[in-house]
Amino acid sequence: MCTYLTEKFALEGSGKGARGWFRLNEGTVYVDHPVHAPYAHTVNIDFRNPALGASARVALELTEEDALALADAIHAAVKSAPAGLASRDQ
Repeated sequence: MCTYLTEKFALEGSGKGARGWFRLNEGTVYVDHPVHAPYAHTVNIDFRNPALGASARVALELTEEDALALADAIHAAVKSAPAGLASRDQ
């Protein structure tokens, strides 16, 4: 079942693709059919820079368990570092 529910957010970061590193400025998270993962549905996470075209994209297709584990790991890593260490205002 496709939910068609998409969470978009602005971001500042970098990603690495076949052509090397590039700036990222948009993120999207949604539950839908994967392109490559061997599951009927996955949590799909795209990081991209639309101005640079299709090659400026980093995509993840994760099970819900792995997506939640990723979110937990991100929270743990940020919480264990000194506050503001990786902030935009560093």
